[in-house]
Parts: sequence; C-alpha cells; structure tokens
Amino acid sequence: MRSLLRPAPLFVLASYLLLSLVPCVPLLLGRQVPALGHVLAVEALVWLAVWSVFGRPAWFHWLLLPAFLALPTEMYLFIYYGQGISTHHLGIIAETSPKEAMEFLGNKVWLMAAVLLAVLAWWLAVQRAANCGAMLTWRGKPRWATLSLVVIVAGVLAYGWEFGVRARPAPHASAGKGTPSADQAIASGEQASAEEEAQQASDPEHPAIAGAGHTGWHFGPLPWRLRSPLSFGEFASSWPFGLGARGADFYKERAYLADLGQRSSRFTFAAHQPAPNDTPEIVIMVIGESSRYDRWGLNGYTRDTTPLLRQEANLVTLPDMITAVSATRLSVPVIISRKPAMQSLKDGFSEKSFLTAYKEAGFKTFWLSNQISFGQFDTPVSVFAKEADVIQFMNLGGFTNNSNFDQILLEPLRLAIADPRPKKLIVLHTLGNHWNYSQRYPKAYDKWQPSLFGVDQPAYTDLKLKPQINNSYDNSILYTDWFLAQVIGQLKQTQQLASMVYVADHGQTLYDGSCNLAFHGHNTQYEFHVPAVVWYSDEFQAHYPEKVRQLLRHRKARLATENIFHTLLDLGDIRYPDEKLEWSFVSSRFKQHKRYVDSYGWSNYDNATFKGDCREVMDKGRPLKQEK
Repeated sequence: MRSLLRPAPLFVLASYLLLSLVPCVPLLLGRQVPALGHVLAVEALVWLAVWSVFGRPAWFHWLLLPAFLALPTEMYLFIYYGQGISTHHLGIIAETSPKEAMEFLGNKVWLMAAVLLAVLAWWLAVQRAANCGAMLTWRGKPRWATLSLVVIVAGVLAYGWEFGVRARPAPHASAGKGTPSADQAIASGEQASAEEEAQQASDPEHPAIAGAGHTGWHFGPLPWRLRSPLSFGEFASSWPFGLGARGADFYKERAYLADLGQRSSRFTFAAHQPAPNDTPEIVIMVIGESSRYDRWGLNGYTRDTTPLLRQEANLVTLPDMITAVSATRLSVPVIISRKPAMQSLKDGFSEKSFLTAYKEAGFKTFWLSNQISFGQFDTPVSVFAKEADVIQFMNLGGFTNNSNFDQILLEPLRLAIADPRPKKLIVLHTLGNHWNYSQRYPKAYDKWQPSLFGVDQPAYTDLKLKPQINNSYDNSILYTDWFLAQVIGQLKQTQQLASMVYVADHGQTLYDGSCNLAFHGHNTQYEFHVPAVVWYSDEFQAHYPEKVRQLLRHRKARLATENIFHTLLDLGDIRYPDEKLEWSFVSSRFKQHKRYVDSYGWSNYDNATFKGDCREVMDKGRPLKQEK
C-alpha cells in the first residue's frame, strides 16, 4: 500500500480518476446526468477488465491517447451545449477540411493548439510515471480470477448479441386504476423520440436488433435473467473507454450513409435549362422544423408572430400545405426528392434530390444546415445533403439541448450569395421551432410571458407548464419570422433573379384545449398542416411573369410537400425528360392530387374528420395499408 502513495503511482491513479469523472462534469454546471450510477458502474467494470488483461498501466496507457486528446472538446461541448462528443460531432470532424477548420477557429486556432499540446504533455507525463516502476502491476490470483470472469461475461454478451435475449415475461395484471391509458402514455413525451430510438438502436440486447445472426449459426436466445442491467448506450456515455463506442457507432453510421448513397450513385435527371444562359440567378429552399401553420400571424393567428414577413410585398402564403408524416427523417426526403409520400416510411430511395437536378442544369449548390448530420435518424437527410457542392453543418449542440440559433446560417448564406458562380441553389435547413422551444431564440425575442427561457431541461410533460410551453413556442415563431426576413433581405440586395421557398417538415401538438398530447407523432391536424411561403424578387417577376401568375392562381390549392420538388425545379426553369409539371403549383398544367397522411394507416386527408381538441385525423373510409 505504501508503494501506491509514492508520487508516480499517485499521479497515474489521480489522472485516471479525473478521466473517469468526466461524465460528472454536468453536475458542476447545475445539470442532471441520466443514469450516472450505471455509467460509473460501467467505468469501474471496464477499468477492472482492462487492468486484468494488460496487468499494468504502462502496457495499456496508449489506449487512452484518444480520450486525452478529445478531453478539451468534450469539456467545451458540455459547457456550451450540455452534451459530450456524439456521432454527429465525429461526423463534423470527419467532413471538415483543415482549411475549413482554420477558418472556423480563426484566432482561436492558437489557443486550441496550446490546449492540445498541454493535454499531450499530460498524457506523456502519465506514460512516463507508469513506466517508472511496477507499483501498479496487478499480479496473483485476484487478477486471474477477474480475467476469467471477464472472459465469461464477454462470452455471454457475445452470445446475446448474436442470438438474442428472451423478453422478460409480462406480469399478469388487468388494466385497472393504476394502468395509464394510451393517451396518457403518449402524453409523456414525443412518441419514439430520437434519443430513445438511438438508445434502443445502440443497445445490442434490444429486441429490434437482437439475434441478428451475424455468423449464420442458429442457437436459442439467452434466458431473460441473463439480460445485462447495463446498456451499450451507458458504456458509450462513459469515459475514457466509451469514446471508442462512439467511434464505432460513427463508422457504422458512415457505412450506412455510404450504402444509401450507393443506391442512387448512377442516377441522373438529365436536367437542363431550355435556353442555357449566364444570367445571375439564386434559388433558396428553407426547410423549417416543427413549425405549425396556425401559429403564424400571417395565417390568422391572434398574436402577431410574423410582423416582418407581413410587410414583404412579394411574399405569397400557401394556406393549405400538408406533410404526410410528422418526423423529420421521414418528411424531409419527400420534400427534397421525388420520393412518394406513401413510401416515406421505407428506408432509402433510389433517386437523388433536386440538388443534383440543379447541378446538372449548371447551378452551384449549397447545403447549409443548423441540424445535425450524423446519427441513425439523420442519415436519410444527410445522404441527400452530400449531393451539394458545398456542405456545412453548423449545429454543435443537438435538438433538445442548447445549440446555435438559426442566425448562424446567415454568414454562410452571405458567402454563398457572393460566390462568383452566376447560378446558385442554396438550401437552409433550420432548427426552427424544435423543442426545447425556449432555446431556439435569443433573449430579445422572449416576448410572450411567462416562458421557459433560461429554464434548463424543463419538465415538458407537466401540464402546469402549458402557458410557458405555448409562449415559448410563439416566441420561437417570432424569431423564425426575423430569420426569414434576413434571408429575404440578403436576396433583395443582389437585385437579381431570386426566389425563396419555405416549408416546415411537420408541425406540433401543444396541449390544445382539453387535448393532453404534446409535440409530434400523434396523428393530429396540428402536425400535418404546415406553414409554407414563397417569395420572389422584382427581377424574378419581370423575367418569369407567368410563373408568378400561376403561383398566385394556385396559392389556395390543396398542396402537399410532395409538390415542393417539382415546384422548386420549375422556379429555376429547369426541365428534364420525365418531369411532372402537373405537380408544380407555378405551372399552368398544375393539378391537385390526393393527399395521404400517416394516421392509422394512409388516411386520405381530404376525406377525413378531425376528432376532438387534439384534432386527430380520421379517414371517413378505410385507410390504406402501410408497407414499411
């Protein structure tokens, strides 16, 4: 024991303890850490396993180099965004060139270099201390007993990963007073939230992926009592070894994204403009997030949440636009490609998006996003983003955590507009009005009170917070109004052919009236009916008077996000052999089509009733069967 109190082993042990306490950092910032006890238990078990395998720190310390180097980034993300390094952040690092990194860091690049050098020096100092003697060497029967246990546990986990684990038998209980109703269960939060889905998908024992049969052998699953109480997600949240799990998840997602891209790699639209020319032209597509039609002042809301857009002379609102599904990863592909709405629940699509069509027609394309780029539920969108000539993902936070405001897109937008190429298509994928609503706007837009502004991780399932939730949501719409006005302002300054289309991916349910549901995934009209607007410059109107006339003619037509792809190409006067101008609402050939939404099957939205204060969409006939 005395030997452990010497400076060298104490320094090694203290360094490893500090690394292990990284998951506790949010506690110092006044935040909660989910399942912290499990995370620390995982860390202790992994330390025992690694130490028993290698015997002494001098022989495994090199494994910790990535954790040492990543530590400053982990701390920065904890402090400013409330979360550590994720698959998304690893994606940003992988997709960012050294030149882009230098431009992003600016003068801070020298500070970053100094921090990394200091951390590297720390790692080397620990390595030297670990080599100084054998004080921390683990010998004898305890080590071999631990090592044997590690092998047994690893074998059981590997068997469960390959052949699955039986589900725990359900207790025999009737639905009584203490059993929550389906509505109450749904009201507890977003249905299958991205965080829960990601947790399940990363858990090797989750039924969705258990018994995958990687070897091709067939054996029975483990009994449910052998199910691990600790999940893969908790291991990924641990430090320092959990960083490896995050890296593995990133490469898995990267391979998945590459596979999606490969499916459409040879696809072409053969798109072109009828009369090729170098007339400067800018088309902007703004994809909104979680925005609700009836909360926009432009659309008749009692609160003036859109005072700036109301003043725009060339702004056309589209009052009857619906989306087929109420989840971003499913709805955005329908907006930006020809993927049919009733195929939105299926993974992948064999065609490319309007980005490729614009590129074929001679436009330089940009994808500027304040969403996240990597993660199982984001790759269906980011695979299309990869078609762009210039790709920038600006979100260092997440959806439910602190993140950048959408105004971070305005400077990249200015640079894109200033690009010397005469013809440009620019996609702005905003974070918009996604929960936590109060973290989507700066203090200056906290107009309606009381709100949740400044409240960290509010209990959004608490009906007592209904006024604060709704006020915060309206404030976020007010900020969206400002953001879109800035985009239009930049386009006006160009005095060029310019147009902008905005449409939200889905809406929100917000404890309306007696409805006890919130957020999305509840089959309500509030989630399917989305705001959409089109703006055009005076120069655009002079050059394309017929397109403007048809836009005004069809503005009140029954529209769906399926129309956006065809309309956006028509706005750029882009033609291709199998075009469907009857789906473009700026074309004289436009025709309305049936609109189906994901509500208890594929329900005909225009042949539906809206049930109760939740306004659930109920087809008057029999909904069509869904294929996933």
